[in-house]
Amino acid sequence: MLNSVPLSLGVSASFGGLSAFAQGAVIQSIVVEGNRRVEPETVRSYLTFSSGDSYDPAEVDQSLKTLFATGLFQDVRIRRHGATIVVVIVENPIVNQVAFEGNREIDDETLASEVQLKPRAVYTRARVQADVQRILGLYRRTGLYAAQVDPKIINLDNNRIDVVFEIREGPSTKVRAINFIGNHAFSDSQLRFIITTTRTNLLSFLKNTNIYDPDRLNLDRELLRQFYMKNGYADARILSATADLDRDGRGFFITFTIEEGERYRFGYIDIESALPSLNVDELRGVILTRPGRWYNAEKVEKTVEALTVKVSQQGYAFGQVRPRFERDEATHTMNVIYVIEEGPRVYIERINIVGNFRTQDDVIRRQFRLAEGDAYNRLLVEAARKRLRALGFFKSVDIETEPGSAADRVVLVVKVVEQPTGELSFGVGYSTSEGVIGDISITERNLMGKGQYVRLGFSGSLERAQVDFSFTEPNFLDRNMAAGFDLFYKTVDLRDVASFSQQNAGGNLRVGFPIADNTQMGLRYRLEQEEIFDVTRNASLAVKDAAEEGAVLVSSVGYTVAYDTRNVPQSPSSGIFASFSQDFAGVGGDVNYIRSVADARGYYPVTNKITLVGRVQGGVIEGWGGDDLRLTDLFFKGGETIRGFKRAGYGPRDACENPITGKRVGDCRRDSLGGKVFWASTAELRFPFPLIPDNLGMQGAIFIDAGTLYDPSERALQAVEEEGSFIFDSSDIRLSTGFSIIWQSPLGPLRADIAEALLKADFDRTELFRFGASTNF
Repeated sequence: MLNSVPLSLGVSASFGGLSAFAQGAVIQSIVVEGNRRVEPETVRSYLTFSSGDSYDPAEVDQSLKTLFATGLFQDVRIRRHGATIVVVIVENPIVNQVAFEGNREIDDETLASEVQLKPRAVYTRARVQADVQRILGLYRRTGLYAAQVDPKIINLDNNRIDVVFEIREGPSTKVRAINFIGNHAFSDSQLRFIITTTRTNLLSFLKNTNIYDPDRLNLDRELLRQFYMKNGYADARILSATADLDRDGRGFFITFTIEEGERYRFGYIDIESALPSLNVDELRGVILTRPGRWYNAEKVEKTVEALTVKVSQQGYAFGQVRPRFERDEATHTMNVIYVIEEGPRVYIERINIVGNFRTQDDVIRRQFRLAEGDAYNRLLVEAARKRLRALGFFKSVDIETEPGSAADRVVLVVKVVEQPTGELSFGVGYSTSEGVIGDISITERNLMGKGQYVRLGFSGSLERAQVDFSFTEPNFLDRNMAAGFDLFYKTVDLRDVASFSQQNAGGNLRVGFPIADNTQMGLRYRLEQEEIFDVTRNASLAVKDAAEEGAVLVSSVGYTVAYDTRNVPQSPSSGIFASFSQDFAGVGGDVNYIRSVADARGYYPVTNKITLVGRVQGGVIEGWGGDDLRLTDLFFKGGETIRGFKRAGYGPRDACENPITGKRVGDCRRDSLGGKVFWASTAELRFPFPLIPDNLGMQGAIFIDAGTLYDPSERALQAVEEEGSFIFDSSDIRLSTGFSIIWQSPLGPLRADIAEALLKADFDRTELFRFGASTNF
């Protein structure tokens, strides 16, 4: 049995007899001894002297260094016998196999692909030590910073060896906390939405963003800097991003130190051109920066890119646009002058892409506004790099230039490092309206390397079950346009509020594209089958009438226009979101209606810590072609729009009593019957709790909600009248006020509302407390 011995770190060379060989004597022959695989002529080729040369100790010393540098030899000695130089070598062994022991978190295949030592390769101490560092680096990227690697060799016959890496993985080291120092304009919870690193929670094993990764930390620094530059902080700097390992070695504390600086607005905006005959007035229409608005480095970059394209369209292929900034510290304004000048006359010979083992070349190339043969423009190349990084397919993106075949040619080399784009996520939540909520989804953002998005999701609660599948092509027809389709199946139990359950199954065809800065438009076609079932025995006659119709087919086309300037969409403190949508049902199918819905939200920072939130929403639906509306077409509203009211707690409702005598009508339930018109508004003031650290992500809020829902369908009115009853209906304003606790917890957002309905109808249903919690992993 072969013995395992520790890896030797020593090398040696001897110069026996050389001191007696007089300097300047002529070398008559060179003999090689000890070689088994390497030919003598190969050894002689590495020597810096040969037969017939005069002996020189410096040349002998250089020859020794050269022989060791080849990596072929474990030991080299040079001695003489008279006028003969003898080179005695000990060859490095050949690797028979490479094995790993003690690894549990990372499989053998992954480790084998990481190391340089391979079977039949020449073994060297430098290579094995480099492989030790590679293995340690791999473990650090998985959060195992306490891992240790000890290489051992097992001697075999014929100068062969087995290399065994003995691994002690140690405990996992995850990110336990993420803190920010120096942030006054944005809270810790808001900044955590910006970075990609996340804190460890109960289900963090489903993805690796809670593992400390130095490369990810550098990316987070850049994301934070860009975020501040986008929101007016032209001088913002991320001074440091540190990761401190706790005492027991099981977790990192990440700390970002920020210097925000002053907030600036855009001042004077102009264009200066050094190009003759350039129509400057034609260029002004693509400028996105506006005087008086908050400084936004992203808009400056987009303006530079748009101006560069416009300049080239006017015949100046080598025109370059450079923003010149003039800062006024007294008024906190930033003047921007876009300087247009002639750039160097250099063409792009080729665009080479390296490192995309999975992502197809065309997915990367379409992020460039340049093609092979176009004039080289550094700013457009940098814009392409940022777009590539924003895809989320790559861990890093670098674009280098190399000389081309001529002095006026360059080769762009795009170097990417891919990262996983698939995700398995779980969601858990709770609400007072649905109880426990859960969902699971499988998502792939780069399907088969084509940049396509696909998702399969399952969700449900005690009252709802849903499965959906989505596919999106982000560059439909090679344009800045996303197209895709959705398939869905959903059942909802509404027996508590309307005495029936509802089933929907169908699909969407959709396309979305930008129509202006911060503005998107979406077009869709929807085909679905709707059915009311499981009607309770004492349901309103309007509900029973709707159920008798059976399943109906709804075929509709629609559109949505959305405008969004929120600074942090997940937790905004400034900006506006507004949307308007319409759906036209009756393109075939059994149902005819026109539905319009509008929603507008505004966020205004009263101070750096206090935010005023306002929201107004409303909708109306009407039948056409002589068709009345069905129960499932109408709006049902409750505590999600006006807190203090139960689910479907306000709006038209079956009175279940005779309008003349006031007596109850049979065993009827006062079911919610929906309405054609609704509106709701909210004013909310959010503020931090005193004495509670900002990094906990807790806020309080006081609010006032108002709105109404009215106008039931004619069909429901007729059905109720047939049973001798009538419908409670009132367009009177409902009003509530209350207090909220909002917590951006490590497990996801939590919100509790305590609300009192100040104005309500006698038939409305109210509640004092509402709670909602959800999280995604």
